[in-house]
Amino acid sequence: MRHFGLIGYPLSHSFSQKFFTDKFREEHITDCVYENFPLENIDALRAVLEQYPHLAGLNVTIPYKEKVMAYLHHQSDVVKKIGACNCIKFVNGELHGYNTDVTGFENSLRPLLESHHQKALVLGTGGAAKAIHFVLEKLGIIFLEVSRNPVSGRQISYEQLTPTILEHHTLIINTTPVGMYPNEHDCPPLPYASLTPRHYLFDLVYNPAKTLFLQKGEAQGAVIKNGADMLVIQAEESWRIWNS
Repeated sequence: MRHFGLIGYPLSHSFSQKFFTDKFREEHITDCVYENFPLENIDALRAVLEQYPHLAGLNVTIPYKEKVMAYLHHQSDVVKKIGACNCIKFVNGELHGYNTDVTGFENSLRPLLESHHQKALVLGTGGAAKAIHFVLEKLGIIFLEVSRNPVSGRQISYEQLTPTILEHHTLIINTTPVGMYPNEHDCPPLPYASLTPRHYLFDLVYNPAKTLFLQKGEAQGAVIKNGADMLVIQAEESWRIWNS
């Protein structure tokens, strides 16, 4: 039996276990199982590795996409560049780190991307945001990071977001868990009245399907998309990596 799983915390509403369990059933894959490993601390990963010595692969979610790198024996070029890992393949007992968020985000973003989406705002500064930065740089899209506690010249605070900044930054990507179930009534503090039909709001959150962030954008005529497609694409990319 091949064992796969997801590490992160909390995992009560995670996507991956259901996705892979359904995939195994629908594709008549009978020698694989996928489990959740909710870890209150990344150090608890050691116990998982000891208890499951024959793990074939792991996905990694909030808040460990950066911290897990200390446990990797090998890193893909993308992981080395962005400093975040969300997919681990086990080869002869060694952990090989990959980042499938990059593929998932790019392939999900592109279909609704227009020529006027030349500047972006990236809400949040965690591990997921690093994958988004990589894709935006690849696509030639200039971006600013928006943080509650900005620490660099490339970051601004939510309080600094003005109608003028939103006018020029027509792509807005939420990489934070704000608005995720069970806190559906929360949203990033933006001047939503300044949004227009030229804006494209992308939320990595998928539960609920339409966060308050997306609802407020839609009310202004903006194009909106949630993280569901991205999750499916990155999950299939993980499966490809594990079986390559």
